Amino acid sequence: MSQHPFAKFVAILGRGKTKQRHLTLAESREAMGMLLRGEAEREQIGAFLMLLRLKEEAPEEIAGFALATRALFERPTDLPAVDLDWSSYAGKRVQLPWYILSALALVGAGHKVVMHGTEGHTPGRVYTREVLENLNVPVAASFGEAGAQVAASGFAYLPLEVLSVPLKEMINLRPILGLRSPVHSFTRMLNPFDAPAVMVGIFHRGFMDIHAGAAQAMGIDSFAVFRGDGGEAERRPGKPTQVWNSHGAEAPVVETWPVLLEGHAPKDEEMDISRLGRVWAGEADAYGEAAIVGTMAIALRTMGKAESVAQADAMARDIWDARDKGRIPASA
Repeated sequence: MSQHPFAKFVAILGRGKTKQRHLTLAESREAMGMLLRGEAEREQIGAFLMLLRLKEEAPEEIAGFALATRALFERPTDLPAVDLDWSSYAGKRVQLPWYILSALALVGAGHKVVMHGTEGHTPGRVYTREVLENLNVPVAASFGEAGAQVAASGFAYLPLEVLSVPLKEMINLRPILGLRSPVHSFTRMLNPFDAPAVMVGIFHRGFMDIHAGAAQAMGIDSFAVFRGDGGEAERRPGKPTQVWNSHGAEAPVVETWPVLLEGHAPKDEEMDISRLGRVWAGEADAYGEAAIVGTMAIALRTMGKAESVAQADAMARDIWDARDKGRIPASA
């Protein structure tokens, strides 16, 4: 019986501590391309993902997987230009997803934002899609529909299954495998509308250099990654935030953003997503407002709209204060 063509990639990762190695960028692209085209057996998919998880992903692997996925996108040629790519794959379980109001406030100020993500892979979390639907913001069912939404309102949200059905199936293996897989990492780098600025939130501190290195390998014009609340791109008001920035192939520059609120915020036991709409309309919430403005500031800095952390914070505060409290941007 001849060896399966995909077996070589499992072998590279699983030869043991002395012989295993990272996949090269080219190998990563080839391997992920085979997975997405259905050219690997189910057993190989599980083995490959968990061996990568055990080894921990390298920047070249994250970049190669993302590039392979992007090469298979079925995109119209006339997609509108956008300013910022915003990934959302973790979900929130301790605090509400305030970052959604950050993105929508930027849209209200004239910036074009595309968000992409998924939901349901981990029980007990609040995901972007359900919040947008609660705010009456439509979810795109295709690239074309997302393009029309950006052109009309400045915002679109693409679920992962629109970007890649096979990736959605792989990310949903989490309850079966018992662990997150590299899919949770590299989907953040997909940038489906080729935005010049990409902002990524992660949970594990040790992955910031990996994502920044992947952005370098992919040549992203302006990239920022930070350890956000729950793993989402949301600044934590009660902690200093270290942000890794890179521009194209340049080495990352690390900035430390200050604490916005003193003290530890208790867990939100209710996680009532309707409160987001009320806070947009003017209901007071010190933690939520700090998270909204603080996250928006990092986005503005990533887009090159502010020359310093202090200027970004001030610009974000002005945008939030000037919002139209009577209408959620991009809502139907």
